[in-house]
Amino acid sequence: MTLTYIFHSGFVLETEQSILVFDYWLDPSGVMGGVLKKNKPLYVFSSHFHEDHFTRAIFEWRKRKFDITYILSKDILRHRRANKEDADVWLAKGGSWTDDKISVKALGSTDSGVSWIVETEGKRIFHAGDLNNWYARFLPDVMPGETIYSEEFEEEIDPIAHEKQYLGELKDIRKVTDSFDLVMFPIDGRIGNGYTLGGRQFIERFKVGMFVPMHFVASGFESAWRMKEFTDEKGIPFWEISKEGETIDIL
Repeated sequence: MTLTYIFHSGFVLETEQSILVFDYWLDPSGVMGGVLKKNKPLYVFSSHFHEDHFTRAIFEWRKRKFDITYILSKDILRHRRANKEDADVWLAKGGSWTDDKISVKALGSTDSGVSWIVETEGKRIFHAGDLNNWYARFLPDVMPGETIYSEEFEEEIDPIAHEKQYLGELKDIRKVTDSFDLVMFPIDGRIGNGYTLGGRQFIERFKVGMFVPMHFVASGFESAWRMKEFTDEKGIPFWEISKEGETIDIL
């Protein structure tokens, strides 16, 4: 398998028999031009409706390639970002879908939409979407039941309840599996102190063959590398992505 970083949370995973695209948004290095020319079935995943994870531009690919399967989170339909006929498969948490090449399960998120478990050719892949412990930096400042006002989000936040929700989602994922060959997970420095906490809590609970950061565009490539210290402690390979369009081999 080869994994190519497109941008933000967008990736292309090419296997021997198929190509999987996750959370395409923008393509500054022109990755998809080559992908659409390849003679392999293409599966396109969008984890939720936010504009940095979904764009209607993906449907234009049908004009250039006929063997595409669109697998989208149902919240995209609910927020009227797409029409029912635009996608081949609509999934919410707990949903699943299988064909002769891939098996897909939709798990939960701490934001909108879903996270993905995809099994193909003997490998199990996890793409987190926007599943994360997003309010980790507020945890030291509150007691259970207290809220804190975030000027950034312009709302009262209960970070302890949010973390409880996050850990609950991880527990639900463990009911499906406790191991992944490849994990793509948000390591976003914008969320402040403790921005690696969600990733650390994930690798404490799952066996991971390779950990790949995402969602770090605003804070920069090197900010995501902070996670490597923690994956190294557990002997987990970590991809230090350094540019859009970069590719790595996945054993």
